[in-house]
Amino acid sequence: MIETPTNLTRNIIIGLFLGFAVGSFLFYTNVVPSSVGQFIELYIFKMGGEIFMNLLKLLVVPLVFFSLVTGISSLGNSQSLGSLTIKTVGFYLLTTAIAVTLALLAGAFFQPGSNYSAEIVMAAPSSLPQGQGIYSTITGIFPSNIIQAMADNQMLAIVFFSILFGLALNKTNHLTGNFSDSFAKLNTVFLQLIVMIMSFAPIGVFCLIGKFIIADGLDIFQDVLAYVVLLIALLFFHALVTYSFFLKFVGGLNPITFFKKIKNVALFAFSTSSSAATIPVTLRTVHHDLGVNQNVASFVVPVGATINMDGTAIMQGLATVFIAQISGIDLTLFQYAQVVLLAVATSIGTAAVPSAGTITLIIILQQFNLPLEAIGIILAVDRVLDMVRTSVNVTGDAVIACIVAKSENQLDEEIFNSEPNH
Repeated sequence: MIETPTNLTRNIIIGLFLGFAVGSFLFYTNVVPSSVGQFIELYIFKMGGEIFMNLLKLLVVPLVFFSLVTGISSLGNSQSLGSLTIKTVGFYLLTTAIAVTLALLAGAFFQPGSNYSAEIVMAAPSSLPQGQGIYSTITGIFPSNIIQAMADNQMLAIVFFSILFGLALNKTNHLTGNFSDSFAKLNTVFLQLIVMIMSFAPIGVFCLIGKFIIADGLDIFQDVLAYVVLLIALLFFHALVTYSFFLKFVGGLNPITFFKKIKNVALFAFSTSSSAATIPVTLRTVHHDLGVNQNVASFVVPVGATINMDGTAIMQGLATVFIAQISGIDLTLFQYAQVVLLAVATSIGTAAVPSAGTITLIIILQQFNLPLEAIGIILAVDRVLDMVRTSVNVTGDAVIACIVAKSENQLDEEIFNSEPNH
């Protein structure tokens, strides 16, 4: 078994707090000469953060491809894949619907935008970027050029092609001398690469957090404090309460054990703001630490990074209510129901990259003729909120992986219940 670097969680937390401390010191004080501060921002924080992100992104496409192909080709028959697909997609859509409903109820009850008096600033795009519409999302699942799709990180297309390739490999394995074993071995190599990159995680987290703080500080949150506090509270509630409910009463698993083991993944997601970039770490943790069969994990996790956007759905639901309130517009009960459906639909097409959910929020605002310019307020505070909701997204991926694996008798509960490695 590939071993995780020792004291990784402790070192990541240290890097996280050091990034906050150094970034805040440089942003809020004038002790360091500006030239030195600019050098640190550019050549330590920015460059170090970009290198770390590039190393993570480097593994995403090949790991998703090899892990999915390995998993699909090992399932045995199409009936197993059908059962796995229905359960996976069904649970993901259900938790997303619960997430956005929770956000709408909280927004209607707490009224975060009712006392907002500032003018709407920072213009938002007036139309969707190419490839973000529902039509483009559906057609994008079926790529005309898989190499181009991989180069552009089109995850839905990569997942679709990987499933097809895995099915073909499954059906021809007896003709190719068990060629699927080669993919399993390549998958193991990429898992080892994950461990090698994880060794540098504390430094990468330090650079990413420092880069954010030194550039923007924390003052922006004062203007929309009610929205920020309520959104963070909802994200934590969904992660700790909703997911605990599913783990305990649907999966029959111990939530405390789960959260102890998932903390590294959540920290990675927080620092990268990208579900896709966190796939390598999520896959390894789900399989090695939580006991999910590798074939199931190889299917559920990449699919989750593509369609499971609970944190994003919470933001979209609350942001819609918030913008309606600051604009003096009352949404009807029917419109609330429409928001739930749209948030679930757009979450499927949301790219697993930083702040992509803010762009798809335009679809919902256009549906109800809400002012698109108000997205500027959301964007102003979105960076660190995106970090929190990405942590929720990847935690949800791991939760559903455990539940689906348990339902398919593909969960090693002895591993799941074992003491976590620190």
